[in-house]
Amino acid sequence: MPHTLEWKVRLHLFEDDEGTTKAHLILDTGTAELTGHGTAHCHPADANVPEIGDELAAGRAMNDLARQLQKTAERDIEGMGAPSRQTHGRETAGWPT
Repeated sequence: MPHTLEWKVRLHLFEDDEGTTKAHLILDTGTAELTGHGTAHCHPADANVPEIGDELAAGRAMNDLARQLQKTAERDIEGMGAPSRQTHGRETAGWPT
């Protein structure tokens, strides 16, 4: 049976007074929300290019969110009775990740 959903993502970027860019990423699935966080720091010797800090912080927030989403899926799979197994040093269950 075909399955179609739309998940909404909101990304908020802001820089503090010390030059740290912070990203706050919210995934709304309609039934749950997950939040990812990421930061980037400009080295004092580097040119201040805000776009690079935005890209790094956003990418790190997306990685954080991706890890959370995979862990959630693994717990859901285990909750359906699929046995856990070790693969390449990572905990996985049922479906390959």
